[in-house]
Amino acid sequence: MKKVFLSFAALALVASVYSCRETNEEKAEDNMEQMADDMEDAAEDTGDAMENAAEETGEAMDNAADEVEDEMEGNDDM
Repeated sequence: MKKVFLSFAALALVASVYSCRETNEEKAEDNMEQMADDMEDAAEDTGDAMENAAEETGEAMDNAADEVEDEMEGNDDM
């Protein structure tokens, strides 16, 4: 009876360790997928910010060029 009980306990221990390992692997996979999604979102946000900054810089340069041109022609309101 003692051998049966010890065998059952050992089997239960092996089963619990094995099932925990699968859960940890699944959690790790889920975390990796979430991190990949977060990185993709961050990359898109960075790209959008860079595009907006480039557009704003271009507009500022155009405005500055127009101001210089107006001043050279004597049409500047200032």
